[in-house]
Amino acid sequence: MLGVVKTIAASISVAVEFAGALIVAYGAGEAVYGSAKAIMGGRMLRGERKEVWLRFGVWLLLGLEFQLAADVIRTAVSPTWSEIGQLAAIAGIRTFLNFFLERDLEAYEPRDKIAPRRDSRIAA
Repeated sequence: MLGVVKTIAASISVAVEFAGALIVAYGAGEAVYGSAKAIMGGRMLRGERKEVWLRFGVWLLLGLEFQLAADVIRTAVSPTWSEIGQLAAIAGIRTFLNFFLERDLEAYEPRDKIAPRRDSRIAA
């Protein structure tokens, strides 16, 4: 019976870990697209890079939470002390990353309207 539970937990943790990887990959793709769009547009709007960074940070934070959940699920069924130690280290590192990333994201106050950057070559 315990073997079946471990197999199910392992399958669930792989699925959750895969979902976390997809979330991070989607966020990275969106960030690359947003960056390329801003660069190819010729004129970078003020705050546009920050918006790309903010959206990527949110996806990254969500992906990290999924990765941590997968680790917890994997270790939940009759863990060894070694597995508990590894989970503690992983959870500590990911919590540290999440804390500072979330703090950075909260410090950023999005603007309602993004004003275009003035071109210094054009005389006013």
